[in-house]
Amino acid sequence: MSKAHDKLRVWGSDVDEQTRAQARRATRLPFVPGHVALMPDAHVGLGATIGSVIPTEGAIVPSFAGVDLGCGMIATETVYAASDLPDDLGPLMSLVSERIPAGVGKGRDLGYSDGYRDVFGLVGTPFSELSGKQQQKTITQFGTLGSGNHFVELSLDERGKVWTVLHSGSRGIGNQLASYHIHAAKGLMKEYLGSLEDPDLAHFTEGTPEFDAYIKDMLWAQRYAYESRARMNRELLRSLAEVVKPSAPASERAITAQVINCHHNYTEREHHLGRDLWITRKGAIKAGAGDLGVIPGSMGTDTYIVRGKGNPAAYNSSSHGAGRRLSRGQAKRTLNPEGLRAAMKGKTWNDRAARALIDEDPRAYKDIRKVMADQSDLTEVVHVLHQVLNYKGTGG
Repeated sequence: MSKAHDKLRVWGSDVDEQTRAQARRATRLPFVPGHVALMPDAHVGLGATIGSVIPTEGAIVPSFAGVDLGCGMIATETVYAASDLPDDLGPLMSLVSERIPAGVGKGRDLGYSDGYRDVFGLVGTPFSELSGKQQQKTITQFGTLGSGNHFVELSLDERGKVWTVLHSGSRGIGNQLASYHIHAAKGLMKEYLGSLEDPDLAHFTEGTPEFDAYIKDMLWAQRYAYESRARMNRELLRSLAEVVKPSAPASERAITAQVINCHHNYTEREHHLGRDLWITRKGAIKAGAGDLGVIPGSMGTDTYIVRGKGNPAAYNSSSHGAGRRLSRGQAKRTLNPEGLRAAMKGKTWNDRAARALIDEDPRAYKDIRKVMADQSDLTEVVHVLHQVLNYKGTGG
C-alpha cells in the first residue's frame, strides 16, 4: 500500500494517474472524514472510481455506488470432483443458456401474478413507486444474467473439486432507480450550490427525505440482486446435477458444500475511524477478518476464493476482480476474435459470439495474479479456481 495523498491510499502497482485524480476529487468532499482506499484493480469509472472504498458521514453520493446496485458474485463449492464431469460440457452449456437468460434486455417469460408473488413476495417493494412497465421488468429480469462482464462459470480448484461461479447485478430496475436518484441529487446541487467540481459528486444530506428515499431504494436493489444471484445459482446447480448424474438428479442441498454470495457494488453502515459511517464499495468486496469472498480474474483466467484479513486502512475491503486495462471501446478497436479464441482454448464457451465478446477478452484486463499479490495484506487465498466453462450474454 502506498500513501499517494493525505487522503488517498492506493494498493497496487498498476493504478494510473487518471484513476488517482478521479479518486482525489472524492477526497475533497467535506463529508468524507477519512481517506479513500483504492484497490489494486482500480480504474476510472462513471460517477466514481471503480475499485474504490469511500467513507462518508452525514451525507451520501448516489454516483459512488453507481447504477448496478448490488452487483456481486456467488460461488458454490459442490461435492463433485473433476472425474464426475462428462467429457463434453456442451449439454451443460445448453441447459445453462436455456435456464439463465443472458444479454441486453433479456428476461424470463413469467405470468404477471405468479411473477409478482415470486419476486416482490421475496424481496419486498422499493420505496419509489414503480410503473406497470417497471414492475414487469423487475419480474422478467429477476434471475437473469444481463451482459457486459456478467458471467456463469464452471471451475475446478487445486484439489480437483468442482465449483460454480456467477456474477450479476440488479439489472434494469436497479439501473433505473439509481439513475433517478443520481439525477435528483444533481438537480438539488444545481439549485442550492450552483456547481460542483464534478457533477457526479452531487449528494444527499442525511436526515432529508431525499436521503431516506435513496437509502431505501438502494437497500432494496441490493436485496433484489442478492436473491437474483441465488435463484440463478439454483438453476446452475440443477443443470450441473443433470449432466453429472442424469438418471438421478441430486437436490441443491445434497450437492452443495458451501456457498459464498457477496456484493461488490454497494453501500452499508459500518463502524470505522471510531464512529458509524456510510461505506461505499464500488468494485470492492468486504474483507473483514474471516470474511469469505470471491475475486474473479477475467474471461479465461482464474477466480480466487479468499478470506479477509480485516485491514482497517482499507476499511476491511479488497479488490473485486482484475480491473480493466483497456476500456470497452479500446478493446473493440485493438483486439481480435482470434486472440480471444486462443485465450479460451480448451474451455467450453459461446465461441460463436467471439466478436461480440471481444471487449471481455482477458487482454483487456489487468493480470489477476499481480492484483492478488498487491493485496496480500488484505486477503489470504483459500482456493484458486481454474474455469472449464464460461457463459456470457452479449450486447453490452
